[in-house]
Amino acid sequence: METITKATEEVKELTGSQAVLEACIAEGVDIIFGYPGGAIMPIYDALYDYKEKLQHILVRHEQGGIHAGQGYARTSGKVGVVFATSGPGATNLVTGLADAMIDSTPLVCITGQVFAHLLGTDAFQETDIINITMPVTKWNYQITDAEEIPTVLAKAFYLARSGRPGPVLIDISKNAQFQLFNYPGYTKCNHIRSYRPKPVIRKQYIDEAVALINAAKKPLVIFGQGVILGKAEKEFKNFIEKSGMPAAWTILGLSALPTDHPQNVGMLGMHGNYGPNVLTNECDVLIAVGMRFDDRVTGRLDKYAKQAKVIHLDIDPSEIDKNVKADIGIWGDCKETLPLLTMALEQKDRTEWLNVFAGYAKEEYEQCIQEEIYPKTEQLTMAEAIRIVNENTQGNAVIVTDVGQHQMVTCRYAKFNQSRSNVTSGGLGTMGFALPAAIGAKFGTPERTVVAVIGDGGIQMTLQELGTIMQTGINVKIMILNNQFLGMVRQWQQLFMDKRYSFVDIQSPNYVTLAQAYGIAGASVKDRENLEGAIKTMLAHDGSYLLEVMVGKENNVFPMVPQGCSVSEIRLK
Repeated sequence: METITKATEEVKELTGSQAVLEACIAEGVDIIFGYPGGAIMPIYDALYDYKEKLQHILVRHEQGGIHAGQGYARTSGKVGVVFATSGPGATNLVTGLADAMIDSTPLVCITGQVFAHLLGTDAFQETDIINITMPVTKWNYQITDAEEIPTVLAKAFYLARSGRPGPVLIDISKNAQFQLFNYPGYTKCNHIRSYRPKPVIRKQYIDEAVALINAAKKPLVIFGQGVILGKAEKEFKNFIEKSGMPAAWTILGLSALPTDHPQNVGMLGMHGNYGPNVLTNECDVLIAVGMRFDDRVTGRLDKYAKQAKVIHLDIDPSEIDKNVKADIGIWGDCKETLPLLTMALEQKDRTEWLNVFAGYAKEEYEQCIQEEIYPKTEQLTMAEAIRIVNENTQGNAVIVTDVGQHQMVTCRYAKFNQSRSNVTSGGLGTMGFALPAAIGAKFGTPERTVVAVIGDGGIQMTLQELGTIMQTGINVKIMILNNQFLGMVRQWQQLFMDKRYSFVDIQSPNYVTLAQAYGIAGASVKDRENLEGAIKTMLAHDGSYLLEVMVGKENNVFPMVPQGCSVSEIRLK
């Protein structure tokens, strides 16, 4: 590992635990989410003397800690840091690591481990967390000698944030945490041999892509979270505006482009918008920017965009040609590749092509959307609740969603004016994500309103984190859309399994009483005449607030591309 400019040449004696905390400070860490235990106790003891420099948030479960770290990273753009002890503490991080890995979220997780001489003896709370987490981390490493701590942590932070971001886990034995050593100062890492986070961009492929786009009659841009991770929102906007092309997003790409931008044609995928799904199979050039052609976006691959020339821009070379064969693969950071494309593109007016999308949008609105956001039925809908949130936050809130029907409805109907506003579990689909992630999101962007939208299934997986809200006093708005079902599974059972509702009828506690037990104000609403007032009260309340909205039990999310179907076989009803 090569390094640059040392912060100090002074040699002093520190413990391994102190070196861990000095590394965090040098890397600009301000908040740590964690839960103490025996094997990490020396680090927590050292943390007692660092309380003025490092804020520690005591969560109620290690999974809540890592989801909070994800929420913090997603809204702040920084690396989330999480502490946990060995054994069950470490294994409780695995779901969050897998979630962060597939969603490219930068994390550094530090776990305590038993004394080095006990490794391999099945000591109390010993678990081989290195081999357990190898598939779900960008890198992991076990330290048994404190002298390794500064260089290993420098490498950990560098790997977590550079290139395609991701989670890193460092496991530190207890003896290394206690060990005194000559600490020469902290040196940030900016290069690792054989690791290329930002590849050299090949002009040949830029030129070929420009020629294809300029000649295209019906091009379509699809964009993902890579635009956000690359901090390339401005460059992306310039790219589509000069070329005049319609742009559609994956759920993790949502908010990279304002939702009311005239060239933003909506959401792709299983519950995406009608136009961009159908017209994916009619465009002549498909330009993918920072997205990975997930199966929920493509539907049947053998029927996906077969008529189109495909241009794929991605920082991770493993994504190019992985699912969809690219005619031109542009490996690079989109903050650098997009301006090169834009500079050479011809200015185009593609109003006629955009109008085709508008026609599909009108049909979708009349047959599907209008009855969801302005329902005439007695039952409340999830979509009307999101519409009212939109109207009262003017698209400026951070919205954190759990996983299920409410997630798809929120992603379809939420309005965003600025980037890093949509926080959700995309690739892994982790129920229980939203409540702790919303806590982290608020710490990551304390000046913004943060609304957690959660189903009655997901909230019951991590509702103990209400205790974290109580103890920190943080201001998070929690809106539970309660349909008294595990709604997404029930929808599939209704549509594809003859309404054989097998173990999806879930009962809930009295959420308002439960919130009050944690010192959090709350209310429950089931009548339309009270819905808007209840949402306004939630948003205006000084402090955290829990609002339960009782919605229709068997409402479904449409449009929908049934599994195993082409995106052009999308159903409106």
